[in-house]
Amino acid sequence: MEFNDLKIFQTVAAHGSVSKAALELNYVQSNVTARIKLLEKELRTALFYRHKRGMILNPEGKRLLEHSREILSRVEEMIHTFEDKSNPSGVLEIGMVETINALPDILSSYYSKYPNVELSLKAGVTDHLLQQVIDMKLDGAFVTGPIRHPLIEQVEVIQEKLVLVTKEEAFSIEEITKRPLLLYNKGCGYRERLESWMKAEGIIPKQIMEFGTFGTIIGSVAAGIGITIIPESSISDLVANGTVFSHRVPEPYHEITTIFIRRKDSYISSTLQCFMDEIVARKRLNH
Repeated sequence: MEFNDLKIFQTVAAHGSVSKAALELNYVQSNVTARIKLLEKELRTALFYRHKRGMILNPEGKRLLEHSREILSRVEEMIHTFEDKSNPSGVLEIGMVETINALPDILSSYYSKYPNVELSLKAGVTDHLLQQVIDMKLDGAFVTGPIRHPLIEQVEVIQEKLVLVTKEEAFSIEEITKRPLLLYNKGCGYRERLESWMKAEGIIPKQIMEFGTFGTIIGSVAAGIGITIIPESSISDLVANGTVFSHRVPEPYHEITTIFIRRKDSYISSTLQCFMDEIVARKRLNH
């Protein structure tokens, strides 16, 4: 059994498709199929339920998935022990919610110190990014906190205030019952705060329109389509020039904390350790 076969197996399991796995891995489909069949032959068991639309892990496949993650994690740990700790390199995969005001400073400082590291940034909502970190598909992520999970270690990055944002200067809470709310998909920490506030006030929104990016949401608000909730710092320039207007969110729903999370039992590479050190350094500098 080769370590690469386990990587191929994990990719097929993630996509539920040989063709999609082959595309991601830049392999021909026949090679991926052959490696999966060889793995099943070596283990003397089928690993997938096969159907017309793809492949789904069977119970034995799910067992192997857990073992393969542990095995490959240990292999990666072994490789990292031979790294040059003073000059980290390689790929660092970081997740992020889109409205982190402190992120550009952290990235700029990190890049200037460690130019050999390739940073891969992936945007998403908090719940999705949390699962990606737990599944070890990301080295870490900036999310809305706090997070209470036994596998997660977290460090506070910044505290901010949430505001409601509209096209018009005049606003009352009743507007939520008359106009659409423009929000990130479910799993977003900002959305959860707003929904908790509305539930406490007994407010039922007229309509919720879901978007995937900050640019689309704030552009739609500026066009007068609806209302959103967002960290105050992310729209300060737009408020200053009169493009949109911000409105207070009451306690205890107005404060939001951005944290950086990692899986606590995963190996901390030098690239990740230096990145976490940079987060702490920038926080101290800003205080």
